[in-house]
Amino acid sequence: MNIKHTIFFDVQELYYLPQYLPIFYELEKIDNVKVKFIFYKNNFDKIKEEIINNRKLSSKWVASRKEAAKFYTNEKPSWIIFGNSFPYLDKIHNKSKTAQIGHGIGPKKVYYTQSNTPTTVRFVESEYRFNRLKKMFPKERFLKVGYCKLDPLINNAVNEIDIKDLNLNPLKKTILYAPTFYPSSLECFSKSLPKDFGEYNIILKPHYFSLSKKKYFNHRKILNYWSTFDNVYLADAKDYSIIPFLKLGDIMISDTSSAMIEFAALNKPVICCTFLKLRWNYRGIFSFRFHNRMDKDYSEYKNFTFEAKSYKEMLEKTNELLTNDFTLSQKNQNYIKKFSGTIDGNASKRIVTYLIKND
Repeated sequence: MNIKHTIFFDVQELYYLPQYLPIFYELEKIDNVKVKFIFYKNNFDKIKEEIINNRKLSSKWVASRKEAAKFYTNEKPSWIIFGNSFPYLDKIHNKSKTAQIGHGIGPKKVYYTQSNTPTTVRFVESEYRFNRLKKMFPKERFLKVGYCKLDPLINNAVNEIDIKDLNLNPLKKTILYAPTFYPSSLECFSKSLPKDFGEYNIILKPHYFSLSKKKYFNHRKILNYWSTFDNVYLADAKDYSIIPFLKLGDIMISDTSSAMIEFAALNKPVICCTFLKLRWNYRGIFSFRFHNRMDKDYSEYKNFTFEAKSYKEMLEKTNELLTNDFTLSQKNQNYIKKFSGTIDGNASKRIVTYLIKND
């Protein structure tokens, strides 16, 4: 086969894959394209190997970003796709073009500061975020494409999970608790969570860092305790994608995660917990550090979620929403679209079209 286009995906973290795979499947439809995934040796490498084998991914292992950059400059691919900022771009741009696809669309300032090291193009989700990034970085190239991570859900191309395979009751409604790693609500929850929601299934989908980083040992301790209850399933590192769980859940509980936008975009209710466990140097006179970490977008989450200021309020609102019919108003849907852009199942196609035409 005559290879015309070579496209590499930089998988610095396993949780970048749900953004990459919909694009990969579009690229597979084109005959003259070679795709390679570059994985980093750090955590859960055996699980990564299983994913590589199960997904039949052409792959390369590296130990660091420096090693990855050396590989890129030697291989000279047409495009390299990154899920975050990356050093050594000046050297890489002598050989290849680069693109960035944010690994999430959440309310943290890092979403915008990722463009401090500019790639050839950055794909963004919505008109609002396109305009804001363009104002911040007027000389850089941005392209509005929508949110490719949700394409499989819209196109019914998700590897579905049977609730019974999680040892949960198919006759019960399902709560999806998806806290981020920091700032997180996880340590503010009661140990009695499984009992407090005894009439429901609970799927725990923690952030990858809660499972992999040493400093979040307390997260794992709490999660592992909850997982001993019959009505609880704890998603571990092999469950790297939240997408199948978005489909299973009847309601989501979260805090500062972009998963709230993803779930709400499916016209499902979201509880946003604003009671958070903050480090001592983020509290009191140092509270400015929390505000510096969070973007002003966070203030708009109240327009499409239900705020819970305490654990008790979270219980009450969750029970109320699960016992009543729910539909997002058009106004609230517009707020979601402000951040997620058009969700039509074609974001990946738009990305691939651009990559191929601009090779």
